Amino acid sequence: MEMCEFKVFLDENMVFRDAVYAKMESNNVIVRDVLGEFKEFKNCKIIEVDVNSTRLVLSSI
Repeated sequence: MEMCEFKVFLDENMVFRDAVYAKMESNNVIVRDVLGEFKEFKNCKIIEVDVNSTRLVLSSI
């Protein structure tokens, strides 16, 4: 099985690389890479997941 790692964008800026996990919690988005490092984006939501270009796009709420 091949793993798909996403570049995470917020306001057209790449803010996280190699994300393999994303979860919405209340008004926050948590992303994590294969090593378990994570980042939480407060007051954001996921607006696009594009597997072909490995992009996960967030937007401020």
